Amino acid sequence: MSETVVVIGHGMVGHRFVEALRARDVDGGWRVVVLGEETDPAYDRVGLSGYVGSWERAELALAGNRYDGDDAVELRVGDAVVAIDRDRRVVRTASGAEIAYDALVMATGSRAFVPPVPGHETPGCHVYRTLDDLDAIRADAERALARDARTAPVGMVVGGGLLGLEAANALRLMGLAPHVVEINPRLMPQQVDAGGGEHLARMIGELGIEVSLSSGTESIEPGDAGVRVTLADGTVVDAALLVFAAGVRPRDELARDCGLAVAERGGILTDERCATSDPSIYAIGEVAAIDGRCYGLVAPGYATAEVVADRLLGGSAVFPGADMSTKLKLLGVDVASFGDALSATPGALDVVVSDPIGGVYAKLVLSDDASTLLGGVLVGDASAYGLLRPLVGSSLPGDPVSLISPAGDAPALGVGALGDDAQICSCNDVSKGTLCAAIADGACDVAALKGCTGAGTSCGSCVPLLSQILAEEGVEQSTALCEHFAQSRAELFETIRACDIRTFSGIVERFGTGTGCDICKPTVASILASIGSGHILDGEQASLQDSNDHFLANIQRNGTYSVVPRMPGGDVTPEQLILIGEIARDFGLYTKITGGQRIDMFGATVDQLPLIWRRLVDAGMESGHAYGKSLRTVKSCVGSDWCRYGQQDSVRMAIDLELRYRGLRSPHKIKMGVSGCARECAEARGKDVGVIATEKGWNLYVGGNGGMTPRHAQLLAGDLDDATLVAYIDRFLMYYIRTAERLQRTAAWLDGLDGGIDRLKAVVVDDVLGLADDFEADMARHVDAYECEWKGVLDDPDKLRRFVSFVNAPGVPDPTVAFGESHGRRVPVLLGSPALPQS
Repeated sequence: MSETVVVIGHGMVGHRFVEALRARDVDGGWRVVVLGEETDPAYDRVGLSGYVGSWERAELALAGNRYDGDDAVELRVGDAVVAIDRDRRVVRTASGAEIAYDALVMATGSRAFVPPVPGHETPGCHVYRTLDDLDAIRADAERALARDARTAPVGMVVGGGLLGLEAANALRLMGLAPHVVEINPRLMPQQVDAGGGEHLARMIGELGIEVSLSSGTESIEPGDAGVRVTLADGTVVDAALLVFAAGVRPRDELARDCGLAVAERGGILTDERCATSDPSIYAIGEVAAIDGRCYGLVAPGYATAEVVADRLLGGSAVFPGADMSTKLKLLGVDVASFGDALSATPGALDVVVSDPIGGVYAKLVLSDDASTLLGGVLVGDASAYGLLRPLVGSSLPGDPVSLISPAGDAPALGVGALGDDAQICSCNDVSKGTLCAAIADGACDVAALKGCTGAGTSCGSCVPLLSQILAEEGVEQSTALCEHFAQSRAELFETIRACDIRTFSGIVERFGTGTGCDICKPTVASILASIGSGHILDGEQASLQDSNDHFLANIQRNGTYSVVPRMPGGDVTPEQLILIGEIARDFGLYTKITGGQRIDMFGATVDQLPLIWRRLVDAGMESGHAYGKSLRTVKSCVGSDWCRYGQQDSVRMAIDLELRYRGLRSPHKIKMGVSGCARECAEARGKDVGVIATEKGWNLYVGGNGGMTPRHAQLLAGDLDDATLVAYIDRFLMYYIRTAERLQRTAAWLDGLDGGIDRLKAVVVDDVLGLADDFEADMARHVDAYECEWKGVLDDPDKLRRFVSFVNAPGVPDPTVAFGESHGRRVPVLLGSPALPQS
């Protein structure tokens, strides 16, 4: 006869316990009764912000959370346990039901901590913990937005830790202007150090989010906007609502009421077996104070669930300790910490790379002899987290600076540097050796590895490593574009090119599955544009574009746009210069000469864009496509016209190339340069296509780029006449457009091309594929079909209607856009930013 285990709480850890027990209880020795206080079965509380926008609760539901078809599990939700009778071994619920137990598992989790601020119960004050909490916040936000749609109401967040920044992001997604108040001198004080916190605060501030550090909340009272908040420094903020996200406290009240031992700082006191002072009662997750300490992350919570499942079945498992590493994207900013991130180990050495201009901060904490990795902090770029975290406690396989330096001069650290005991998935305690064994047993893709090992099924930060391990083990990887298309981008390009379907809905219905995502939609939009399917804002295509392409301008940090008219080869007339100056003056725009020999005009609001375009187009200028994954510029020197060293007319060639390839949509942006001699004043070898004059003609270089990892272009052919040069560039670009992956620059594409530059020469120069005529014909069609995208909007009333700041209030300017002056330059003033220094 089976025994009964009652589980109080159906959160992520409670659900994990049930899954672990049922998976191991092959003899059916235990019947499980799960009692949940919330009306929703277990859902992904870590991904709570993902509820904002979709407002679909089912999207956060954990797999199998209703235990359909499992007669050994009874789930009751919406009925909280109110008392435990330890003598009778019975729990009583709010509905009056009594359930007897042989073993009891407390998985009650935590509650949000609300500081005892005067007025903390004022209407409009919320916590950020459950789906119901988010619904309540949403209701207040929508009421505030309905009162005045022209401004972004302030949403206060008390707490600048993980939860507080998640809450701030949610408020921003709801249309509010977040203001984060943190009592500590830095954000995320438990995860990042002072340097990382400084970078994080700066980057979040640049997003228009106000941050008040070393500041408490003095009082809260009702206000005209919703709540009036007074900070410790006397600052008064009128906000639509306030969210307390200042930490959590273990929900141990049931344990206290029934006489179980609790820890000094809260939580149900347990030993390493997760057993409480009553041998028939266990505690798991955030409520468990193991040897007096509570752990607030999902990974140690899952570990406790596994321990208790093992113990109920006669095992000897003990709590293995907690990996408190975290990796997440907060407000679009990557943040990660692992191991001894705060340098608490005596004698520890810090290796720091700080790049405030590039927005990257990285710190490695090493042992006193600099040989062993103890921990680290990554802000802005956390791509190294997956490989560095498993190396904690191990010797580093190279110079520590090279591992975190953005220069990237050293060989990249790969999974081959990790031993079999390296923990790849900290949430589910999966080692590299376990993954390799699963691959040997037939797990041949990421989905299979997830299914048989559990790796990557929680926070997901280790998923890229799963792919790398598969490749290291010799398993061929899928080249699928995304979950909706099994084809690679190159395969999808050829498929679309060969068929007559020119809508995303038709393409995904015939060749894919589902409704699409933010990967495949813009990719298909780019493919359709590359093969000449009309204006990018025609019909359904408009909804596929990202924000830049959607408005044919580059969005800037304060929500305004920059306008860049085309200046082929940097060539410009005095009349055009005067016009640009007049436009900048009339619309109050900041002007700057770009590195691509053009003039960028910054600060235009969306409703001003067509007015600016009209004046440019009427004067014979057109879109410079600075916003698109397409040809940006063709830079040139003055060539043989003016320079005494010039060997060919580089200006004329640059103009011809830019006019030929303007508007050509591609997997990534394309830049070109034409130099009139080997002195290379146009820096052509740093471009995707570089042309350098010789005495006999032109040398053609391809595959260069600047950026974080600069690359010199490689010589494809030399001493070419004009016609041959253009033909080879046609072939190169069309070959790249057809075969490159999504968002892959020509440098990376050429690196990945089997055979490299020799293979490219064979295709472009020797035409080994027999596609030269096809490539050139495709380019000729592009040249013949080109039309200025700005003019296409100006000539179409339906497209013009998109260009308003507020759809429900056309003609109303955006009141959140403001400008100031710094050192003589016009600059944006972000919402809530401090006063700018004046020149």
